[in-house]
Amino acid sequence: MNITIHYAFLPHDDPDAALGFYRDILGFEVRNDVGYGGMRWITVGPPDQPGTSIVLEPPAADTGVTDEERRVITEMMAKGSYARVALATTDLDATFARLEAGGAEIVQEPTDQPYGVRDCAVRDPSGNLIRINEVR
Repeated sequence: MNITIHYAFLPHDDPDAALGFYRDILGFEVRNDVGYGGMRWITVGPPDQPGTSIVLEPPAADTGVTDEERRVITEMMAKGSYARVALATTDLDATFARLEAGGAEIVQEPTDQPYGVRDCAVRDPSGNLIRINEVR
C-alpha cells in the first residue's frame, strides 16, 4: 500500500494575513485560492512537494458547527491551542531568521530538545502553532 499525506487543514481568520505568512515568509506556493459564500479557502505548499498541501480554511465553513462551537474554536485559535502543524527544514537558523524578520510571533527560539530534536515554534497570524524541526 502506498499512502501519502495529500492535504492538512488549518483554520484562518484573515486570508490576506495567512497568505503573507505562508507564501511570503515561509515561501510556499499558492496552489488554489477559492472564495465562496463570503469565505475563502487557500491551498499552499512547498514548491518542491506538489503532492503535499495545507488548506487554510475559514473556521465557520463547517455547516455542522453550532454558533457556540464556532465561538470556542475562535477562542482556541486566539490562544494557539486549536490547531498545529510540524514542518521540517535542513537549515533551522536561516528559517527562524526569516520568520523573525517577517514579524512572525515567536513562541520558542531554536532549541535542542531533550528528546533529540532541534526545533523552534511560532504562531501563524491566526494563532496556529507551527513547530519547525531541523532535519539533516
